[in-house]
Amino acid sequence: MKRSIFIRPLSALYHCLVNYRMIERWNHLKRKFYTAWISHEFASCGSNNDIGSFTLLRGGKYISLGSNLYIGEGVVWEVYDTFLGQTFTPSLTIGDDSSFGDSGHITCVNGVHIGKGVRIGRKVFITDNSHGASERAMLDTPANLRPIVSKGPVVIEDNVWIGEMVCIMPGVTIGRGTIVGANAVVTHDVPPYTLVAGNPARIIKQID
Repeated sequence: MKRSIFIRPLSALYHCLVNYRMIERWNHLKRKFYTAWISHEFASCGSNNDIGSFTLLRGGKYISLGSNLYIGEGVVWEVYDTFLGQTFTPSLTIGDDSSFGDSGHITCVNGVHIGKGVRIGRKVFITDNSHGASERAMLDTPANLRPIVSKGPVVIEDNVWIGEMVCIMPGVTIGRGTIVGANAVVTHDVPPYTLVAGNPARIIKQID
């Protein structure tokens, strides 16, 4: 009880010395430096980007970024050209004026292509592959030792808005101007200018 008496005045003193605005400025400077530093990992990287910290970044040489991008904190991007003797020719591209939220995850062995003006929420998962196919013969092999299979690239066209915690599965194209509701699992192509939601994602309405 006595200790708690001192917490509030000490916190008030500390806030006078270091307030939230100062922390924001410091974090802004850190992100500026990190963006300049991490940009050298990519095949190409445009200007005026704002990139948060990666939890994991693999295959940066296969990643091409446009300009005016915002990349959140705690992001995982995994782009593989080899896996257990398999070889791939992967490509991950993100167009200008797009954003990718905190804790998002992309895994790519084929192609993941995100257009211009795309807004992607937090904790979104995008993949163009899986460990093995849904075949009985493979199921007795440990999951991490199954060959990687891709049903095709993922394409997200311009001006798409993807809500939080969405999963976008292999071989899917999401048409221009589409809105994908939070928590949706997209397993099939989505036509342009539609609202989709659910698991699996279904068309809620066409946006005229």
